[in-house]
Amino acid sequence: MNDKIQVISKYALQEQEMQALNDAAMAAKQVLESGSGAGNDFLGWLHLPSSITGQDMEAMEKSAAILRGHCEYVICIGIGGSYLGAKAVIDALSDHFAAYKTGNGPKVLFAGSNIGEDYLYDLMDLVRGHKFGIIVISKSGTTTEPAIAFRLFKEMLEKQEGKEFAKHNIIAITDARRGALRGLATQEGYATYVIPDNVGGRFSVLTPVGLLPIAVAGFDIRALVAGAVEMEKDGDEQVLGYAIARNALYQQGKKIEILANFTPRLHFLAEWWKQLYGESEGKGHKGIFPASVDFTTDLHSMGQMIQDGERTIFETVLSVGDQQHEVIIPTDEEDLDGLNYIAGKNVDYVNKMAELGTRLAHVDGGVPNLLITIPAVTERFIGQLIYFFEKACGVSGYMLGVNPFDQPGVEAYKKNMFALLEKPGYEEASKAIREKLNN
Repeated sequence: MNDKIQVISKYALQEQEMQALNDAAMAAKQVLESGSGAGNDFLGWLHLPSSITGQDMEAMEKSAAILRGHCEYVICIGIGGSYLGAKAVIDALSDHFAAYKTGNGPKVLFAGSNIGEDYLYDLMDLVRGHKFGIIVISKSGTTTEPAIAFRLFKEMLEKQEGKEFAKHNIIAITDARRGALRGLATQEGYATYVIPDNVGGRFSVLTPVGLLPIAVAGFDIRALVAGAVEMEKDGDEQVLGYAIARNALYQQGKKIEILANFTPRLHFLAEWWKQLYGESEGKGHKGIFPASVDFTTDLHSMGQMIQDGERTIFETVLSVGDQQHEVIIPTDEEDLDGLNYIAGKNVDYVNKMAELGTRLAHVDGGVPNLLITIPAVTERFIGQLIYFFEKACGVSGYMLGVNPFDQPGVEAYKKNMFALLEKPGYEEASKAIREKLNN
């Protein structure tokens, strides 16, 4: 088995074009690593894996042990990068049906990533009468979606178990010095962890934002970080290969990148990837639109569009080497389903042939393919993959000519929402937007 993820890319470029992109990628990497580019005050993630100490790990492991010892459920409250990274890793490493099985510590659940009333009601109904803890993640403490969820579950926990239990089973991950959540945590005596000022939300999975919930779920955060360190120290070849390939395809008119996987547990890793690249590159009316599919399932829904639709897409296939378990297809004497020709094969062999057959079909249909191979879905290799995607995103964004570390467009909906809700301080905006709606 290989000991690192690999990136394989083949695409049609003239030698002169290839050299230009190599030069651009090396220049972008230099800008990133020297901290001389736009958004350079948000580069704390770049050397984050190697800067995490054993003391940091031990503190998070102790906090996780407290929650695991006291709680049947732990509700992780956050939005965007404050939940997607943890959700991606926990789902990738979990038993597919862990939610239906008992034992192995508390179930980690998520809130604050939407404003769905029925979602919140159902989650409250689930934990009612059960001991639960809360990890609340917010730099400010005032972001609408997580703030609503935290107010609801904090009140519920205090009423159900008492303020003393709540004090010891609510952990706040927030700004080091300022903000509503920092003030509340100090007032109530909650344990706290810091979101570094120089790490943006979508790059925060290797901070306590991601590591603490992952530890609560029972996974090895030391191995996760060790994998990221390996890629930090020796991953530039893979990083540059991916950044060059996707920018080359973008220049050829491929405007949509589809991250495809053939492993069901990687669904939320693709969701995390979509935020990472969409929020980092979608600026100045530029950027590759990130989409994702779960194969072979989506071959029966999106397969037709990918095979024969408009040729503005390319595919990045995330391929997993070894599976954790083996399931052999049995022989059936009557063979009514016609499957005896693969009897004796393990299911993953069939899946791998479906993967290869799909890649061949899509390339023949005019959909360029990049291939990222991950030896197995383990903490170590997921750690490698996270850092690989993060650094490639920084390089690719600078190649594109944007600031990969801001997100000015995210604020537009918030201003309208606050105006419509008549939030104090938005009186003029409320008046203007209502006149606009009336007209």
